[in-house]
Amino acid sequence: MATLELGTAPADAEPGTPPGTGTTVRGWVRPGPTAAQRRFDVLLGLGMAAAAVIGTELARGASSTHVDLGIGGVEAYVLSAAVSLPLCFRRRFPIPVLLAVAALFVVTGERASFAFASNLTTQASLFMAIYAAVAWSRDRRLMKAAVAVVFLGMFGWLTINFVRALRNNEIEGPNHALLSPYVSSVILTVALNILYFFGAYFWGRTAWGTARQRHELEQQATELAAQQEANARRAVIDERLRISRELHDVVAHHISSIGVQAGGARRVMDSDPDAAKNALSVIENSSRTAVNEMRQLLGMLRAADPDVDLEAPVAKAPQAGADRLPALIADVNGEGLSVGFHQIGQPVQLPETVSVSVYRIAQEALTNVRRHSTARSAHITLRYLGDSVELEVIDDGRPKHAPVGSRLGHVGIRERVGLLGGESEIGPRPVGGFRVRVRIPLDPQNRPLQGGDQA
Repeated sequence: MATLELGTAPADAEPGTPPGTGTTVRGWVRPGPTAAQRRFDVLLGLGMAAAAVIGTELARGASSTHVDLGIGGVEAYVLSAAVSLPLCFRRRFPIPVLLAVAALFVVTGERASFAFASNLTTQASLFMAIYAAVAWSRDRRLMKAAVAVVFLGMFGWLTINFVRALRNNEIEGPNHALLSPYVSSVILTVALNILYFFGAYFWGRTAWGTARQRHELEQQATELAAQQEANARRAVIDERLRISRELHDVVAHHISSIGVQAGGARRVMDSDPDAAKNALSVIENSSRTAVNEMRQLLGMLRAADPDVDLEAPVAKAPQAGADRLPALIADVNGEGLSVGFHQIGQPVQLPETVSVSVYRIAQEALTNVRRHSTARSAHITLRYLGDSVELEVIDDGRPKHAPVGSRLGHVGIRERVGLLGGESEIGPRPVGGFRVRVRIPLDPQNRPLQGGDQA
């Protein structure tokens, strides 16, 4: 008799680990069937019960000898249907269904042998019950025990039938083969039953393992989406903090100058001294109050993200601005990348927040070209359009085959431009390469600079 081995798994794996997947199942329980799956099972069980009754009638008609239909002439039909009916609950209660189908399977084989031997629906019912128990059982240890009981019971019953056939000399044949008819019949029957039972078992294990892997993939996708959302939010916060620093440096400088000048004027102005002193005093106090409030606002912005370490002093670099684009290009040029620059339109005096943003966007775009593109050349165009300023950075490369980063730099560019009331266009060019183009509106009071166009 064949040894019953219900599959192998790593020593530290919970019973029921799918073969060959290498995935342990500790802590995971397969969710129960959905409402649609439960409805399907009910229809399946009823349909197979009807098919079993039809199969029994066909087996009766095809029999060459008289058959006994059992109690009341309907027992064979009732037993055939009863084997399949538990399948209505095969995914909701897989282990009780397996035990019930196995018991009815044996009873049918004993009480209505003609229908049992010729009715494929009865054979399929037990196969499906084994499969469902292995694929859907939530308690894997209990499932293993139930399957072992069923397998031992089935092969034990098969052995009893072999002994009964040998005692009654029921298996005979006219051919003189290598083995006797009885031995040949035993070998074939055992082989078929091994394929039948263990095929159902391992098919169920595969289905369970597939469900496990699908769950893991869904969980990983959810975690990845959450991580990407957190990274994008962090990029926005970092960009706002960066803008806040720049805004503080720019505006604080001018407001502090106003305060100093207003204080000096208050001390030296002689005509209408009372009114002048009051006005200049208000200007002085207002400017100092604005600086203090701005510092408080910057402190709140920093405190909004405690994970960002902003306490360490940062060495001051030359003030970034649109006028420093040629210097930026000079720093980037070389090491396999050639960068050109062109300026169009009558230059105007940009607000320093806009000027700094133009510089930072160009800097970020060129950084992305160097890190994530195969481009050999890039070009920066700065356009003064009267009511707005436009920056365009294009390159002739394509994304590298290696990981191309998180694209959080693009998030920062969009955030910066959005805060300035502008619009951005970031993406591949139809003719090849990549484009970063932003347009930032200007105040109508921006004045033309001396010197005309630069190129």
